[in-house]
Amino acid sequence: MKKINKYFVGLFSFILLLTACEYEGIDPLTKVDPGADAGSPEVTINYPNEGTAIQVPEAVASIDIRFKVVDDIEVDMIEVLVNGNQIATFNEFLDYRIVNEEVSFDNVTNGEHTLTIKATDIAGNVTTKTVNFSKEPPYTPKYAGEFFFMPMDADFTELVNIYMAEVTGSPIISSDSYLGTGSYEGVAESYIDVPLDQENLGDEFTGAFWYKVSAEADRAGILVAGANEERQQGFRLFREGSAEEQRLKLNVGTGTAESWNDGGVIDVTEGEWVHIAFSITPTETVLYFNGMPVNTGVMAGAIDWTGVEQLTVGAGGETFSYWNHNSDIGSNIDELRLFNTALSQEEIQELIDASSITLDMPFDGAYKDMVSNREVTVVGSPGFAGESVEGTNAYAGAENSYLLLPSDGLLSEEFSATFWYNVNASPDRAGIIVVGPLDEDSPDAQNNRTSGFRLFREGSADAQTIKLNVGNGTSDSWNDGGVLDATAGEWVHVAFTISDSETVIYFDGEPVNTGTISGGIDWTGTDIVSIMSGAPRFTEWGHLADQSYLDKLRFYNKALTQEEIQAAMAQ
Repeated sequence: MKKINKYFVGLFSFILLLTACEYEGIDPLTKVDPGADAGSPEVTINYPNEGTAIQVPEAVASIDIRFKVVDDIEVDMIEVLVNGNQIATFNEFLDYRIVNEEVSFDNVTNGEHTLTIKATDIAGNVTTKTVNFSKEPPYTPKYAGEFFFMPMDADFTELVNIYMAEVTGSPIISSDSYLGTGSYEGVAESYIDVPLDQENLGDEFTGAFWYKVSAEADRAGILVAGANEERQQGFRLFREGSAEEQRLKLNVGTGTAESWNDGGVIDVTEGEWVHIAFSITPTETVLYFNGMPVNTGVMAGAIDWTGVEQLTVGAGGETFSYWNHNSDIGSNIDELRLFNTALSQEEIQELIDASSITLDMPFDGAYKDMVSNREVTVVGSPGFAGESVEGTNAYAGAENSYLLLPSDGLLSEEFSATFWYNVNASPDRAGIIVVGPLDEDSPDAQNNRTSGFRLFREGSADAQTIKLNVGNGTSDSWNDGGVLDATAGEWVHVAFTISDSETVIYFDGEPVNTGTISGGIDWTGTDIVSIMSGAPRFTEWGHLADQSYLDKLRFYNKALTQEEIQAAMAQ
């Protein structure tokens, strides 16, 4: 027994010796006084941002609130309130000085809302940060008489009345779109039906959409709103022809008879988007291609809507398939709108002009794209100028601050941008708009210029040159732009266009310089857009945040003419 006790005593002594050796030379832990509390907590609301608008079909939406609280000593409590009502409280933290949290709030109704984050530190100092956001209907009609709109971007939802289309077969959403991120593409034995309310249907009617025809089927229904197979109610827009040419025709029922409009011919081989519109009054029908009337038909009375309950898109459907006007296989339909008035040629041209605008940010107190429900990420702390060329406000740049947004639906074979600009020459160089790829070979000095574009400025306190760099997939093209007087403090209208052969920069509607580009712009890897900074994709040469003012920013899916730029400037 004594031997065993001696054994354990020795083992215990050995462990103590090892422990002493392990910590030899290391000072014992001592409590450090953190000092006096130097100030109140800092609160940053990462999402939603001021002016964020949630646009979803559901009557009640959810939102993920993201925020950060930092204190020099210790955060004691954080309260999250929406519209003055507390939805969450935090008082236990893994890190008492830096707190990152996310709260899900699932009761966002239509209208204006206020988010408040209230942080209290251990000394009782309180900081409150507030942002305003809203939930809006997914779409508000933009034009007089508009009662139906299907953008075909993500699904087959009609956005004015929030109708989900009934799908027959398997039509698809194609990434080949004229505007936005998608379009309807026809598939054999497939189409969609969307409800029509009789209260929206009257003696006058207009349909308008973008169309890329395929002659895979030599004839097909495009839009059909009928009551039966007699053709005496509603209308039928369809096509027929050959692999080279397809003629679009319109048939309208007047209750006891029918009216024909033999329409016009589309060149199938060109494979281009064509804007189609047709108007119906009690006296005539007119069919338009790209804003130009191609044929007129005589109506002996108003269109009769008796028994018409739905619109068939992409086929003749149940009421107009007996002449083999079945599914419109391979053709694309985009931006479909219906009106309860007969649009004039000028109004149809306005639709076409508006369809070329892919991004519209007026900066009237919010960082919001008016074209689509595009999420805008605010980096840093940009502000608003308190002045504007048009509207109520403009973007005001700040150090280390800019906007980021996804590029989906903004990239096209041709491209233009227009905006109003009041330059601040401090710092002496900055990025203005960048849509560029990631530079994987130089993560700390991003400068991959083989695709996308970079609009930036550089110069002195007296003069700033705005330049444009464009990548064509293998190399880059330069446009050395023009010089702005940095001392004038005046608003200047800036525009640039990119086609398959050249770039042009305009100041106040006048071209200041032209650059050559071989093969047009390449968009490989350009998934984000930076506004008012080169970061994060164009930083090697110091083109960071721009502290200038920016107003009424628009992107277009075509190379604008000088006349179109001057018209945009005058709006």
